[in-house]
Amino acid sequence: MANTQLSRTIGTATNGKKYTLSFWIKRSALGVEQSIVGVDSANLIELIKFGSNDKLYWYNRDNAGNAAENYTSNVFRDISAWYHLVFSYDSTEGSAANQKKLYINGVAQTWGSTAAIQADAIAGTNFATKTFYFGREGGGTSYFLNGLMSHIHYIDGTVYTASNFGSTDSTTGEWKINTSPSVTYGNNGFFILKNSNSVTDQSGNSNNFTVAGGTLTSTKDCPSNVYATWNVLNRNISTGIQSGGVANGNTYLATLASNGTYSFGSTLALKGTGKFYMEFKVSQTGTYMGVGIAETDALTTMLNAGAVAKFSDNAKGWSYKHTGYKENGGGQATYGATYTANDYIGLAYNNGTIWFSKNGTWQNSATISEINAGTTTNSAFTGLDTSKDYFIMFDGYNDSMIEMNAGNGWFRTTEISSPNNPTSGDTGAKFKYTVPTGYQPLSTKGLNE
Repeated sequence: MANTQLSRTIGTATNGKKYTLSFWIKRSALGVEQSIVGVDSANLIELIKFGSNDKLYWYNRDNAGNAAENYTSNVFRDISAWYHLVFSYDSTEGSAANQKKLYINGVAQTWGSTAAIQADAIAGTNFATKTFYFGREGGGTSYFLNGLMSHIHYIDGTVYTASNFGSTDSTTGEWKINTSPSVTYGNNGFFILKNSNSVTDQSGNSNNFTVAGGTLTSTKDCPSNVYATWNVLNRNISTGIQSGGVANGNTYLATLASNGTYSFGSTLALKGTGKFYMEFKVSQTGTYMGVGIAETDALTTMLNAGAVAKFSDNAKGWSYKHTGYKENGGGQATYGATYTANDYIGLAYNNGTIWFSKNGTWQNSATISEINAGTTTNSAFTGLDTSKDYFIMFDGYNDSMIEMNAGNGWFRTTEISSPNNPTSGDTGAKFKYTVPTGYQPLSTKGLNE
């Protein structure tokens, strides 16, 4: 959400002693303090946030300055998945531990033990007559959320558990969303961000929100179907990202303006036996750039402590470089056209064979008819091990910037206006150029086709 924030001032509560808040969230940046929900009126504050230690905090402060802070003992560093969070408050419960309850993906949590549970400073607290914010702290203008949110429910006057908003799949064990829960919202209750970027209340209360600080965008990435993005934990050394160089739900990545080569991988990996298609927009090549794939099993040598300068120096990494060359295991060969800022690169993978395109034109004289037929004559690489899985990879040197579209339909803040869709499987995925027949986006739905 970057600096984008949602807000609404709400009125008299149905029951000032109870409420439930449920939402889905997908993180982007890690290791920095980020506010998810902030509510304030004068000096009274209610705040839910990720700390710089990646733990989840629930903070209250009353008008007299008395505060109560609860936090989790576990950390939340998975940026590939959506978390379902349910918070409930009931001041009629006897102990502070029972007053504030938290469920994550359907599982009740225990608050951290190191002086985290304090006597609640706000007996009978409620969100009535206060300003409600999502994506920023209550009274301030900092600590904005860098990530995605979906299906936000606030229930005024009733305590619910996670089972009202989701359920466990009996086959897969996956915690799945209930898109239309049966709940009583109360006077101030609302339901926003239902299957889109709409802040129009779907609860029937008309408690609509206002967007400020930026544009709220809608993505195909959702709790029911996750799309691949860049993984800031999947990199060759611990540094390498510019300040603000991870954005737009981790679809945008920028390397440092320094004399270093940095490699980054995706959150999801494609199957060696599948057919997959994805696109990239080059924002800036810097001094060097390459895009491609790498075998997941090779990451211990490829991306540990700077063991190699770039992923395609490894025998299990395959790249199309901005110079027009292809590279594998450090060996380069003539392949296609050079590319630069504002060019679009496509990548098609089919059972061990890779093709690349530039601005919709397949390189090395390949055609989409050949790719559809699986003809490998003009491909970039063949013979990859189909028993392995592969991450999407990018490496850049000195201020390189790249955007990924694995099917979610956006390049940074620009939505694809006339999208091309896969012909089968995850047909909702959106691409700029024609998708080869039978190819899937790199999404959880696409992986299961």
